[in-house]
Amino acid sequence: MASPDQELAPLLDKNGVRLTVDGAIATVSLTNPAKRNAQSPAMWRTLAEAGQVLPGNVRVVVLRGEGQAFSAGLDRQMFTPEGIEGEPSFVELARSSDGELDAAIAEFQEGFTWWRRNDIVSIAAVQGYAIGAGFQLALACDVRVVADDVQFAMRETSLGLVPDLTGTHPLVGLVGYGRALEICVTGRFVLAEEAVTSGLANLAVPVDQLDDAVRDLAGAIVAAPRDAVIETKALIRGAVDRTYDEQRGAERAAQARRLRDLAGLGE
Repeated sequence: MASPDQELAPLLDKNGVRLTVDGAIATVSLTNPAKRNAQSPAMWRTLAEAGQVLPGNVRVVVLRGEGQAFSAGLDRQMFTPEGIEGEPSFVELARSSDGELDAAIAEFQEGFTWWRRNDIVSIAAVQGYAIGAGFQLALACDVRVVADDVQFAMRETSLGLVPDLTGTHPLVGLVGYGRALEICVTGRFVLAEEAVTSGLANLAVPVDQLDDAVRDLAGAIVAAPRDAVIETKALIRGAVDRTYDEQRGAERAAQARRLRDLAGLGE
């Protein structure tokens, strides 16, 4: 799949992550196709940095993986006794104190947390393998547009681990408790048709149409007034934790802000 950001000067380009910005649309690309965009702590730190340096005018962030796979998950070198050079191995992490281990995992998660903030809409463009950490990175985004060759799988449990990169909460919200549990504990593949019918993906298209479909969706989002999109996203995000009556109240408060802003009476 051709890179839509290849001619733009990157704001960030290291550790297998490239951030480019074209007006109101930013693209975060995973750029190690030779290793199927395998993930490492250095990549996670760079993903977190991408969120920190994102210009304030950006309204949509597209997340994509170069090559035939979105991301085949954790770099397997992490499982070796020596681990990845410059990074703590799993054995070293396990030997650390409770506080140190918790802080290390929390730092890993930072690359996955900013995609749902209210001032942007994030779109994962997913083709081929999205396994483990790759699956969770796609789940970190607001919406997922997938190619018809997509293969989601959560393999952590089969490796004796759990999904710990923020993926369990959105997965349950999207597909429900029973299906989420079954997907995680079996590690099976979820293909494009099931992804769409279960609510995991918003749209599936032929792989050669993925970039165009994502571009059209991003354009439609940017066409809507920014403040209305921000308020709507905040309403939708908060709905799951509110009662029906609390959500009614949140709608009224949001609409009051919008009406006053449109009338030039906002703060």
